Amino acid sequence: MEPAEERTQPGWARLPSWLLTQTAAQAHRLVGEGFAAVDARGFHYRLLATLAEHGPASQAALGRRSGIHLSDMVATVNELADRGQVERAPDPSDRRRNIVSLTAAGERQLRLLEKHLAATQEALLAPLTPEERQQLIDLLSRLLDHHDRA
Repeated sequence: MEPAEERTQPGWARLPSWLLTQTAAQAHRLVGEGFAAVDARGFHYRLLATLAEHGPASQAALGRRSGIHLSDMVATVNELADRGQVERAPDPSDRRRNIVSLTAAGERQLRLLEKHLAATQEALLAPLTPEERQQLIDLLSRLLDHHDRA
């Protein structure tokens, strides 16, 4: 049998920063595993979802809208273009840059990724009621908004 002090949770394990970090690590693992099951990555989802929401755009605009750094954007566009999920075409107003657009295959892949992401969210938030889930989302959004403005 364990001594009482070993069964007691240490104080640092209840710090919000620790709890957020550990939960974020679990979320990252679950999302990564879900996307890997269909040979995809988080950048793939973010790029496809951004194209679906905003339409065709330059790589620079897609980077700003999706939060994907330009160096990662090039590799992501290349991967998705090789799979036929996006197309690149010269920008008619500036031939030096490309416009990236979503293909029908990209739309199908996005729907598949959204199903995996929904299952991931369900697994991550399983112990919470629908009301608690919404409260958590609201609180995390408020924290992120505050620190994004700082």
